[in-house]
Amino acid sequence: MKTQSIRIDQHGGPEVIRLVEIDVPDPGPNQLRLKQHAAGLNFIDIYYRTGMYPAPLPHGLGVEGAGEVEAVGPGVKGIKEGDRVAYASGPLGAYSGAYLIEADKVVQVPLQIGLEQAAGMMLKGLTVQYLFRQTYRLQGTETILFHAAAGGVGLIACQWARALGVKLIGTVGSPEKAALARQHGAWATIDYTKEKVVDRVLELTKREKVPVVYDGVGKDTWEQSLDCLQMRGLMVSFGNASGPVVGVDLRILSQKGSLFVTRPTLAHHLTPRSRYEESAQELFGLVRSGKIRIEVTRRYRLDQVAQAHEDLTGRRTTGSCVIVP
Repeated sequence: MKTQSIRIDQHGGPEVIRLVEIDVPDPGPNQLRLKQHAAGLNFIDIYYRTGMYPAPLPHGLGVEGAGEVEAVGPGVKGIKEGDRVAYASGPLGAYSGAYLIEADKVVQVPLQIGLEQAAGMMLKGLTVQYLFRQTYRLQGTETILFHAAAGGVGLIACQWARALGVKLIGTVGSPEKAALARQHGAWATIDYTKEKVVDRVLELTKREKVPVVYDGVGKDTWEQSLDCLQMRGLMVSFGNASGPVVGVDLRILSQKGSLFVTRPTLAHHLTPRSRYEESAQELFGLVRSGKIRIEVTRRYRLDQVAQAHEDLTGRRTTGSCVIVP
C-alpha cells in the first residue's frame, strides 16, 4: 500500500526533510503493519537527522508512535487486526501514515489511554521508568536533580518523582517553564538563565548536594552536574540535547568525590521482552491512576515536521508533542 512519509537523503538541518509517497509492503514473518495514529517527537529524531546517530541513507525519521494493527504477518501470536498498540523503540520511519514493525516491539494500549497520548508517552515515559526504577532505583527519600524539567521527559519525571515521594529539583529556562514543572510535581526549580545551578542546589540541600543527577542535556551541563553530586554519587547522562559529552578525563571523577557515571540508553532497558512488558505496565498503571498525566501540547502534520524540529531544538516546546499523519 502507498502512504505519505518523511524521508531524508542526506544529513543536515531541517531543510533536508522531505515529504514523499512510499510503498509499505505486507508484513513478513513476525511483523505488523500499523495504520499510524501519531508519532512522538523526540530529540533522538534530530540526532538521526543530523547524523549524530548514524543510519544508512536514505531513511525515515521517528522511532516512537501508536496506531491500529492493519495487517498481521505469519507467526505473530497474541495480536490481531484492529488491536491498538504503541512502541517506544521501533525502526526509523514512524513519521508516516503506515508503518511496518516487528511484533515484539509493540505493546497493547489500554482502552483508558488514547492513541495520541500513547504516541507521546512511550519513549519519554519508559525513559523515566528505567532512570528512576532501574538505573538508580529511587526509594522515596531522595532529593534529586533533573535537567530540562519542563520538557517531554522532564514533566513525566516531575510527576513520577512526586508519586514516589522524591524531591525533584528541576532546571528550566524561563519562569513559565518553572511554573509548569512545579505544577507537575517538581519540589523546586532553578532557572539556569538567571541562577547558578550549583549554588542553588547547595542552598536547597543545605550543602548536602544530591545522590544522583539525571542529565539529558549533555555537553552544556556536564561539569555543573558533577559539582552537584554527593561523594560517591551517580551521574546519569542519558541525552545530548546540547551536544555529546566528549574528551572526558576520568580523573575528574575521583577529584570530585569518587563519583560514578553511566550513559544508559532505552533499548538496553527493554530487553528481555518481559522487562519491556513490565515497564510499560508500570507506566500505564500510573497514567490510569491519574498520578501521571500525559498532555499532548502540540500537534504537527507531516508537512510541518521541519517546523517541529526547529521548535524542539529552539526549546520552544514543553511536554509531549506528536506528528499526526
